[in-house]
Amino acid sequence: MKKTQVKTASKASTRNLSPDAVTAAVIERMQSARSDRFKSVMASLVTHLHAFAKEVQLTEEEWAFAIDFLTKTGQTCSASRQEFILLSDTLGLSTLVTQMNHPSQGQETEQTVLGPFHRESTPIFPLGADIAQGIKGKPLFISGTVSDSRGRPIANARVDIWHADPQGEYDVQKPALGGAMQLRGVFNTDGEGRFHCWSIKPTSYPVPTDGPVGSLLKASKRHPMRPAHVHFMIEAKGFDRLITHVFEEGDRYIDSDAVFGVRDALIIPFKAHRSKLGPDGRILDRSHYRIHYDFHMRKPLSKPKRQNKASR
Repeated sequence: MKKTQVKTASKASTRNLSPDAVTAAVIERMQSARSDRFKSVMASLVTHLHAFAKEVQLTEEEWAFAIDFLTKTGQTCSASRQEFILLSDTLGLSTLVTQMNHPSQGQETEQTVLGPFHRESTPIFPLGADIAQGIKGKPLFISGTVSDSRGRPIANARVDIWHADPQGEYDVQKPALGGAMQLRGVFNTDGEGRFHCWSIKPTSYPVPTDGPVGSLLKASKRHPMRPAHVHFMIEAKGFDRLITHVFEEGDRYIDSDAVFGVRDALIIPFKAHRSKLGPDGRILDRSHYRIHYDFHMRKPLSKPKRQNKASR
């Protein structure tokens, strides 16, 4: 019976490798991958990961602790909770990636982190609807406009809005709701690029601290707080998707956001109004707050086409 020979992608032997030779050997094993981008990204990842281990002289106990931490991070994720996004946020990676991929110029609205609490299939409401869905709090009138970088209004833009309640919790953090959505809704701008709705005033709140990320923050002696804000995700044909927040001016955590997401241009006053008459004519049983923001979208940046080596 003829013995089958196993062919390897690497020409060089990977036996008896020294610590300095391991990095090159791993990278060489990836060279048969079809995607040049994949090879480039993975080569850089392996290089920096190995360099990190060498720089700190990583012990086996520390390596095992890191593996356990990442395992628990994955196990904490669910359909309503994304612990890995939270980890990325608190390490500043989310903000870094956002700013690199969505640079704003001139009037273009600054992007910031998505956060771990966005939900797909959020219901669409008519302009002026109340997304509080029965949650008690200080009434908040939310309004704004959507336009291009030159101020020309964008009609029928999709405006996805969500935020925490007065206790600092999102609907996904409340099992008793059984998946029901509160304090979130999607609206379409009118012919002049305008939108408005009602909700209740959010407050500053802690990111979830009952999981691995909470342990990391505690070990770092960092607070878990985020300043009060309202999330916006705006989409319009031909424009770069805009993911951003509007932050409350004067919040005590505005300069120490746990996820490094605050931008000066996104800070506005949440104005108190004693009147019980809303700007849209709605009659209230108490005074209310108002926020207004004019969002300016940008055209997507053109990316250079990548060529495979085989086609060069």
